[in-house]
Amino acid sequence: MANEPLANKGNFLHIYDFRVKPGTGDDFIAAFEAFDHSGENFMHESKAQIKDGVLCRDETDPDHFYLIAEWNDKAEHRQLRKRMVERLAPKFLQYIEGGKFVPIYADVVV
Repeated sequence: MANEPLANKGNFLHIYDFRVKPGTGDDFIAAFEAFDHSGENFMHESKAQIKDGVLCRDETDPDHFYLIAEWNDKAEHRQLRKRMVERLAPKFLQYIEGGKFVPIYADVVV
């Protein structure tokens, strides 16, 4: 018997693959978590978000992270991400190396 899949066919995962400035990983995590649980993160209010995101840290590189979540509407995610970055400018963004916080969209096909 198969286990429940990570995501469902027809939806997509947003996958952020990024680095933080050297030695700031723990500060980044604290700032990210503070924003994520602050009530200001309107991503959580979208009906297009199917499963809440998970922040993952590379076990061999403490400055390398992934943020992954399941959504069903790319246009909605793109619009909300842009609004979040431009209007809220969360503190955690200051730790991201190169300032690049743009996801890859991966369609769930099986």
